Amino acid sequence: MSTISISIPTPSPRKLLPEQLKITNWEVLYPYFEELKDRKINTLEDLKSWLLDRSELEAVLEEDAGWRYIKMTIDTSNKQLADSYAFFVSEISPKTAPYEDAYNKKFLQSSYVDLLEGQEFEIYQRGIKKAIELFREENISLFADIAKESQKYGSISGGQTVELDGQIVTMQQAAKELKGADRTRRKMVFELMIARRLKDVAALDTLFNSLLELRHKVAVNANFDNFRDFKFEAMGRFDYSIQDCFNFHDSIAEEIVPIVTEFQKEKKAQLGYSELKPYDLDIDPSGKPPLNPFKTGEELLDKSIKVFYQIDPYFGECLETMREMGHLDLVSKKGKSPGGYNYPLYEVGVPFIFMNAVGTQRDLITMIHEGGHAVHSFLSRELKLTAFKSLPSEVAELASMSMELISMDYWAVFYADETELKRAKKEQLETLLKILPWVAIVDKFQHWIYTNPNHTQEQRIDQWNSINDSFSGGHIDWSGFEEAKSTSWHRQLHIFEVPFYYIEYGMAQLGAIAVWRNYKNNPQKAIEQYMAALKLGFTKSIPEIYAAAGIKFDFSREYVKELADFVKMELRKLN
Repeated sequence: MSTISISIPTPSPRKLLPEQLKITNWEVLYPYFEELKDRKINTLEDLKSWLLDRSELEAVLEEDAGWRYIKMTIDTSNKQLADSYAFFVSEISPKTAPYEDAYNKKFLQSSYVDLLEGQEFEIYQRGIKKAIELFREENISLFADIAKESQKYGSISGGQTVELDGQIVTMQQAAKELKGADRTRRKMVFELMIARRLKDVAALDTLFNSLLELRHKVAVNANFDNFRDFKFEAMGRFDYSIQDCFNFHDSIAEEIVPIVTEFQKEKKAQLGYSELKPYDLDIDPSGKPPLNPFKTGEELLDKSIKVFYQIDPYFGECLETMREMGHLDLVSKKGKSPGGYNYPLYEVGVPFIFMNAVGTQRDLITMIHEGGHAVHSFLSRELKLTAFKSLPSEVAELASMSMELISMDYWAVFYADETELKRAKKEQLETLLKILPWVAIVDKFQHWIYTNPNHTQEQRIDQWNSINDSFSGGHIDWSGFEEAKSTSWHRQLHIFEVPFYYIEYGMAQLGAIAVWRNYKNNPQKAIEQYMAALKLGFTKSIPEIYAAAGIKFDFSREYVKELADFVKMELRKLN
């Protein structure tokens, strides 16, 4: 196993920008952008130096924007923090966009480009060429508008609370009650949560309609028929096609949905209910209380660090470093944006983990998941250019989802009781299969939305329900909660903030199962391959990075069945 030791990192000395530069307005940045644009490149070394300076500028800007976003999501009620982030996306980002296009052209037009050695520059060049192809001056202000609009989603969702037992609690805290054995209480809490969410239906529909219109304009400006086709290109999906996404949907429908349907039928029978309601889905069918792997955020972090150390010492040191630097905010609280993320901070090279822990098994998984992203940031931090560390989601999510599964061998840190440990593992394996149809639903819905931009509200509801029903197994009774079902896509942050970033979770989940299978066969070799893949950042194609991890980038029906059969075999061992 690795014995690498890491000390508290500090950013490398800046060569282009002043160390103490504060981005208070565009004027403080303007001279450096101009200098890079006008600099003469007369030798190969000049080109390499120019690339490093551009990389430094990108890292500083992205880290500054990152901290503004992090602080805003920690406290969505703080107008000053919201304004700080809005200032960056409206006043700084639009002014940098023309320079980015100019830099891309300057790079490709250099007579020394072909002398750059290494596949990482081939990957870099294909991204640069695509960015030039898609750039439109008229889209700069639209992207700023989109960023400001999508910011509203966190504010709306973060403001959702309910009164429970005389206390105001967040939706995450309320959701814990849906794991309790008392069905009457579950129904009561579910109805409270639904009633609160329905108050924001009009606001979220209006917000999405605005985003849809803006995104379609962006696509048309770039000579695309629809935003789906534009976004596919903009996301740099060089290694698979739109048809591959449809193939993924079909593979999940054919191989995973029947398994999930059996889960539902089995739970319904075990509970002895005449119908399975949406508030029955998270409980243990034997009537046991919900899993409770930790009580406080500090306990979650302490135990996660222990788990990571046991997998590999380097992994534990990564989380230790983040704790020492204060790069974590883990506990759910009023005014905090929903969800969880690992935000890469490219200059210092140490990311930030944000989540909404309330003490559940799902929180444990989120911590391990985001910790996998964090390890990825550490392993790729020494790559030469910021662009090499900017990961495609298919690779980023492979790191996090593989960590979820690998970590299961060490969950005794959280569960001293063997029965509870088995419950937790079983829940994890069932959940990873259940999430695959949801990924397909969200992705297929977005394909329809953006290729039919003039659809009506009624058509959108019908399409969501139709797609949802086709992947949901057919054993959940939503009668009485029809509006909640029809608007359940409102809870998916990605649809609002990062369109089309979701199928990657499904692709990476398949890859993670394959990494875990390798780990079960040969732990040391699997970890070595996993780390080797993560160290590559984005310096090779996605299939090549997966190959470095010892797995295939494949979502054919045959491969999906092979991996699903392996998971079913592991589930049988837990019975």
